Amino acid sequence: MDKETIRIPPIELDWSDWASWDSLKVDSRSGQGVIVPNKVPGVYEARLTGAEERLTIGKASDLRYRIKQALVKGKAKHSAGDDIRANEDTSRIEVRWAATERPAAAEEELHKRYQTKFGKLPKYTEHT
Repeated sequence: MDKETIRIPPIELDWSDWASWDSLKVDSRSGQGVIVPNKVPGVYEARLTGAEERLTIGKASDLRYRIKQALVKGKAKHSAGDDIRANEDTSRIEVRWAATERPAAAEEELHKRYQTKFGKLPKYTEHT
């Protein structure tokens, strides 16, 4: 039998700055608001401003659509977004994101690291 070695490159995440939830509601085409990469896969996190714990950690095939339209505005289905909008003061929430061609693998690793550190998934994240 021939032994085969497969190397899987590590994932490096270059996080955006934290953006306020309210600034993500604003249409960036107006020259205001925050520009989130369009049609770019990646991962994102939401937290109360300055907090170490996260409210959710998720993945997206299109960061702009998933964050702005689904999570923040509720124009598309997003279970964490629905719960966050219903239960949290969104003026105190900030979101960041990182592009990656491997969003599912990156999300899984972020969940694993979060569980190791806090002993649970983020408050509004149901599963990995």
